[in-house]
Amino acid sequence: MTFKTTFGINVQDQYPQQVQDFIDGSLEGLRMQTAAHHNLWKIGEADRWNVNLNVGEIVWTFQDGTMVTAQIQVVGTYTPQDSTFMWAWENPSIPEALCEHAMKVKAYGEEHGVQDFKDPEVFCSEEEGWAFAAVACRLAEANGVYRGNAAGTLVFMTFGEVQISRT
Repeated sequence: MTFKTTFGINVQDQYPQQVQDFIDGSLEGLRMQTAAHHNLWKIGEADRWNVNLNVGEIVWTFQDGTMVTAQIQVVGTYTPQDSTFMWAWENPSIPEALCEHAMKVKAYGEEHGVQDFKDPEVFCSEEEGWAFAAVACRLAEANGVYRGNAAGTLVFMTFGEVQISRT
């Protein structure tokens, strides 16, 4: 994959050009979304985050009392220790209702012959995990992607409209 324009990393292209262009466009769109979220509410700078999988919601809490909430979908989990990405639809701990965006990527993979989007678990880099999440975000027309660290496992989630409450 080519990540140099978005993440400053140059990884070998491995997909047909049409698919690679879609991935690159998805990453660029995510870069712009993330910049907008950072400017508006400082995504990535929260003191803590919490996900409730029963209701499909994330809450970011900031030191100044600001809380930001959004509905989420889980794209997948990345385990740095073995460099594997498991799609949410394969993970039994993820409710089926929270796998819809990941399923859109799987359908895209089936339509375009992208094995990494169809295999339940993929050996890859964290940057490729970001690309998978960016594709999910684009296909689902989500509002952004958040990658949270849950005891060493990185959870990639798309999120919807954010609600900001300031005290």
